[in-house]
Amino acid sequence: MLKVNDLHFAVKDLSILNGIDLEISNGETVGIIGPNGSGKTTLFNCLSGFNIATKGSLYLGECNITQMSPSARALLGMGRVFQNFGIFREMTVIENVIIAIEARQGPLLTFLPWSKQNVINSHKALEILSEVKLERAAKSKASSLSGGQMRLLEIVRTLAFGAELFLLDEPTAGVSPKMKEDVARLIQKLKDLGKTVIVIEHDINFIQKFCSRIVVLDSGRVVLDGTPALVRANPLLKEIYFGTEAT
Repeated sequence: MLKVNDLHFAVKDLSILNGIDLEISNGETVGIIGPNGSGKTTLFNCLSGFNIATKGSLYLGECNITQMSPSARALLGMGRVFQNFGIFREMTVIENVIIAIEARQGPLLTFLPWSKQNVINSHKALEILSEVKLERAAKSKASSLSGGQMRLLEIVRTLAFGAELFLLDEPTAGVSPKMKEDVARLIQKLKDLGKTVIVIEHDINFIQKFCSRIVVLDSGRVVLDGTPALVRANPLLKEIYFGTEAT
């Protein structure tokens, strides 16, 4: 599904990504870890089009997306969930989902509030919200949700838009331990639906619950790539995080 070939990104004289090669298949759930400054979020920015690579290429399926805008990539099925909440706080919870459904459908023939299409979209939005137990808050403003609920809303809104590839940037940041488990269950559901999921996360214990593969970045390069067990057992992992080789 996703191919990253010799990806580089620099700001003036500062190199952030230094030749990343990565291939992710349809339906894979992959965790991305690495110390602060290793290039994780910059990689996501390049994948989603918010940064344009200074060298290298990106393919989504057979389509070269290297120079495409974020909106063009989204229409091809790429969904990005940012570390900072990107929901529409002054809109209701259900409106956040409906707007994602309508954005995928394109311009509607009618904008009447009780049109058949609006009724269909409202029912679909409620079904999606029920998957994460947010249907009771459907008419409430999104700003009234807890941090964990906002994260769930943001992910299901991306699902409502029709994404096939999900880029989740630290989805448990600012989330309570209980809601963290709800986020894990939602990611597992995406996996069960056959979606492709890439997750940036600091907590390897969390991502190994649903990721069969972990990629470790350091200094803008892929330094480890394998199963959670193999990555955890590799002495290089300790060296990357603590600066000394494992003994």
